[in-house]
Amino acid sequence: MSTSALRLEPVTEANFDAVCAIRVRPDQDRLVSPVVKSLAEAYVHGATAWPRAIVDGDEVVGFVMAFLDIAWAPERDPADIRSGIWRLNVSAAHQAKGYGRFAVQAVTDELRRRGADRAYVTWETGPGTPEPFYLGLGFRLTGELSGGQRVGVRDLLPAG
Repeated sequence: MSTSALRLEPVTEANFDAVCAIRVRPDQDRLVSPVVKSLAEAYVHGATAWPRAIVDGDEVVGFVMAFLDIAWAPERDPADIRSGIWRLNVSAAHQAKGYGRFAVQAVTDELRRRGADRAYVTWETGPGTPEPFYLGLGFRLTGELSGGQRVGVRDLLPAG
């Protein structure tokens, strides 16, 4: 991994096929939706979805999608507006190389730039859960469930 060549890029016609080809390990299939579903959701939720390819040099190594300013549980608290990580898929061949950590940091930097003071994420439980990954990056459990997934939050320190 070359940190100088590592970046998030919008999903475009030029990288669409490579982004859609991202596959996690078979044992992770139940933990995260395929990229093509995420891109369909980004299309449907265009105002709140922020999909990006994780690129190292000229190779797409993963996909991350943030959610921006959504009403979390409007029936309970319409003022509870949240942003965070909606999806993170790192290609099986590129896992455990720091790409996921980079993507989480890049998304939290973008959220901070947009004025957020917290970032949220949800994850599946059970074997292979990404919970240790997210907790290791400073997220803490909120005690909430969203669609059966655990919810984590990380405070974002002001830039500077």
